[in-house]
Amino acid sequence: MDAILAAQPDFHVLVIDDASPDGTGALADERAAADPRVHVLHRQGKEGLGKAYVAGFEWGLAQPAGYTHLFEMDADFSHDPRYLEGLLRACTEGRADLAIGSRYVPGGGTQGWPWHRQFLSRGGGLYARSILGLTIQDPTAGFLCFTRAVLERLDLRALATRGYGFQIELKYRVVQAGYRVLEVPIVFVERERGQSKMNTKIAVEALWKVIELRARG
Repeated sequence: MDAILAAQPDFHVLVIDDASPDGTGALADERAAADPRVHVLHRQGKEGLGKAYVAGFEWGLAQPAGYTHLFEMDADFSHDPRYLEGLLRACTEGRADLAIGSRYVPGGGTQGWPWHRQFLSRGGGLYARSILGLTIQDPTAGFLCFTRAVLERLDLRALATRGYGFQIELKYRVVQAGYRVLEVPIVFVERERGQSKMNTKIAVEALWKVIELRARG
């Protein structure tokens, strides 16, 4: 959060803690007590990535501060805070309703990934684009900037995917609703700490969710 606030001093940061056993929640509470720009949302347990993001969006929309744009990003430095300005500019100057930090447009890329992660990411994106008819080059991206209006008008509770397929479903719903989407190039760097939560169960759920979304039209 220090890096985010150093890059964008006017931003507020929400940390979502799903009863993490490593002390993340307590540390975040300490920071929030010392800095009014830092907030913490505690949840009782892990309900999946999608549920956590929906809870964060709903929290942001309910705040009296009246946030005009809401971001989602990973907190392990795979999403570099220096890209926040470009994503915000895509919405304010480029008039995007959703700006995506994209690895797969000119100027974007990944750093430190083994070949099998490259294959899984690119293959999953190609699969989603083919089945759903998306033109988004990085439909599984998780570094996003939304205008407030988009999140207010989407039925967030109707988003059914719990795992990483949530990223695809959310973008698909935005495109279906006719909103303007822009992709901003970023370089995704392998996380500095921790391990990816991606596993076979999550990957299979994402594959089936794409088929389900297509069937529902």
